Amino acid sequence: MGLTKQYLRYTGTALFGVVASQKGNIAYVTLRGDKGRYVAVPACEHVFIWDTRKGEKVLILQGLKQEVTALCPSPDGLHLAVGYEDGSIRVFSLLSGEGNVTFNGHKAAVTALKYDELGGSLASGSKDTDVIVWDVINESGLYRLKGHKDAVTQVLFLKGKNILVSSAKDTLVKWWDLNTQHCFKTLVGHRTEVWGLALVAEGKLLLTGSADSELRAWSINHFQENPDPNEPQYKRSKGPSASPEESSEADKAEDQEETQEEHILSCTKAGSIMREGRDRVVTLATDRTGRILACHGTDSVLEIFYVLSEEEIRKKMEKKMKKARKKAKQRSNEEEEEEEEASGSLECSLPEKIVRLVNLKASAKIKSTLQCIRTMSCEYALCSLFVPGDRQVIVGTKAGKLQLFDLASGMLLETLEAHDGALWSMSLSSDQRGFVTGGADKCVKFWEFELVKDENTVQKRLSVKQTRVLQLDEDVLCVRYSPNQKLLAVSLLDCTVKIFYTDTLKFFLSLYGHKLPVLCMDISHDGALIATGSADRNVKIWGLDFGDCHRSLFAHEDSVMYLQFVPKSHLFFTAGKDRKIKQWDADKFEHIQTLEGHHQEVWCLALSPNGDYVVSSSHDKSLRLWERTREPIVLEEEREMQREAEYEESVAKEDQPVVAGETQGEAGLAGKKTIETVKGAERIMEAIELYREETTKLEGHRAICRAAGKEVPFPVNPILLAHGSISPAAYVLEVLKKVKSSELEESLLVLPFSYVPDLLRLFSQYLQQDAEMELLCRALLFLLRIHFGQITSNQMLLKVMENLKETAIAKVSQVRNVLGFNMAGLQFLKREIEAKDEVTFFADATDRFEEKRRKRKKREKTILAVV
Repeated sequence: MGLTKQYLRYTGTALFGVVASQKGNIAYVTLRGDKGRYVAVPACEHVFIWDTRKGEKVLILQGLKQEVTALCPSPDGLHLAVGYEDGSIRVFSLLSGEGNVTFNGHKAAVTALKYDELGGSLASGSKDTDVIVWDVINESGLYRLKGHKDAVTQVLFLKGKNILVSSAKDTLVKWWDLNTQHCFKTLVGHRTEVWGLALVAEGKLLLTGSADSELRAWSINHFQENPDPNEPQYKRSKGPSASPEESSEADKAEDQEETQEEHILSCTKAGSIMREGRDRVVTLATDRTGRILACHGTDSVLEIFYVLSEEEIRKKMEKKMKKARKKAKQRSNEEEEEEEEASGSLECSLPEKIVRLVNLKASAKIKSTLQCIRTMSCEYALCSLFVPGDRQVIVGTKAGKLQLFDLASGMLLETLEAHDGALWSMSLSSDQRGFVTGGADKCVKFWEFELVKDENTVQKRLSVKQTRVLQLDEDVLCVRYSPNQKLLAVSLLDCTVKIFYTDTLKFFLSLYGHKLPVLCMDISHDGALIATGSADRNVKIWGLDFGDCHRSLFAHEDSVMYLQFVPKSHLFFTAGKDRKIKQWDADKFEHIQTLEGHHQEVWCLALSPNGDYVVSSSHDKSLRLWERTREPIVLEEEREMQREAEYEESVAKEDQPVVAGETQGEAGLAGKKTIETVKGAERIMEAIELYREETTKLEGHRAICRAAGKEVPFPVNPILLAHGSISPAAYVLEVLKKVKSSELEESLLVLPFSYVPDLLRLFSQYLQQDAEMELLCRALLFLLRIHFGQITSNQMLLKVMENLKETAIAKVSQVRNVLGFNMAGLQFLKREIEAKDEVTFFADATDRFEEKRRKRKKREKTILAVV
């Protein structure tokens, strides 16, 4: 069946008008070797990197559909981890701008990201209350940490320790031992949500910011890692000492439990610092040295603190002691003794250790002049239109005023009191001599353009004058002229649309049927149809000759905010609060396509006169440009693609597979079931089935050759032929290698047990061939973990498992020896180079280079100052 009517596809071509989105954090990144110059910001689904010196956009990290919610640069400065609203995490290379690694594990938006000191591990927190630790090098998830009861707000690694600290909206700060994957300590000293964490004083002080104006400080003390064997195991005692016979079993158990809980470190409250801001903390951050602490809330004040070093604290204490002794000498001898005793017990308080430096007040206004040709300051604008000639703009405000601006200079020319209430809608007349306005004062007013003498200059300037008023019974929400200007459509708060004759203002038609007020409408180019969009989520198409309703369409999941016909056609676009833009055919009453991209409510649209371009504006502060391509749309294919997308979404929302015999504890699997993991499992299943078929065919071929007494040609499977005539076993390994490292465990978890025996036999072959040792051992151990009971009870697999055990242990030892030899060789080379050149290597060399650079800059500044 051929195409009866051809529709052309619209695709998104540009995102503009946005500097940064408010959902995610910003982060300085190292680009082209420069530090402190380039800043990465979330911009809807993309990440923009701005040059702060030039004010230019230098790089765009392209996202897919979901909005960016978290950013974190790697310690080496080469990568940027980006968290999205759907729970996925992508790691971008800042050299190429490509996202090579994707992690899928969270079920809700990612709220916190943090690399460890070396950049090998990445911790992520989410609104689903879980913390997941990812292996960035191996591109896989390590484990999921469960314990928080609300969205995670911040995660931190402790330097030099395998410990993770996480805070959440449940008012708790949890300490996780990553060696055993369990929470060994919980801080419960907050009354409201904990929004920020920061480590200062070389990791000895933890600062937490919550929804009040208090920054709480917690002192961290690490216990001795290798205790003296001669010391008793538990030193703690509760109350007066008692003999072992007198102490009860309950006291012993309680004491032992508490000691085991705090055997890693102790964390006690050290005090608090009062902020000037009253609202919640948005961000707590430190510089690289951990000496400068910055804190800002929901207001425009940035508070900066300086953390004193131990040497500075010691000097401060000495000065304090001297002052105390001087005061003591001025008093009597008895008082002197008392003062000396008191001065010996002097302590440095927390506000003395952390000194407030300065408060910076930022401007609340953020403007971008990169694509914007003119910015005009006006009142709360509700509607606008260009005056014919495109030299002036008229803006309707919430206060009911009309503001006339000059586009070239951006100056306000005139302000008119038009309506007593909000001015909701404006429509330009087709003869371009005037326009009509509708407002909340139940009036429709007609205006004409005129030239008046300017008071400041001799020349005349444009102005507007009111000509007529149409009084109605309800608030006016929208007004539209018909293209021939014979009719005027007015939507009212009583859910109806009234049609009037423009010349006499006599009533012509009433369109009623919507359950909620009509928010938008438009009349087709030939004046035959009028389409109305309402807050009841429906679009109705009416005939303008008799006012009959041709069809009612359920258009959006929320209110329809804007509607406009494509010029010279009966196709029209609608925009809704459900973040979608949809195209419809008013003749066939069909939904043609959906344009998705905005992350919040879409308020309005504009179409170019030829219909080739659509510009949409949204509450996410972005403007999007959509271009009509030459690609035709087949509606059946569109419906099929929509069904597939819905199926893929439903797969991700299904119950996650459970490992047999494992109980739900604090730690769990890092990944989650997605359509990609299901497809990966299907590819492995297909490869094993092909291996089975080819093995059976090969055995049959050998029997035929034996019976014939000669070699008979064997037909090669086309799939194997396409891969270079490889063996079926090698093909299975190729498929296994193509499964993403981050999705391997979840794909194997979905795999039915009937395919596992064949995989284990193949693994035995691969290990003997020294092929992909790391991948095979990882898959083998995971399969043993999830199918342990069935594998051990299967007599057929006993011999296979014995072979695997011997081979795997021998091969792993061999690989370990090679790695050890290589490491020793590298250490030897490092020592040789250092001894030869008398310079330090790697990290030390970088530090020295930075120090020299700083000294050179300081010297240059001194010379300039002298000059």
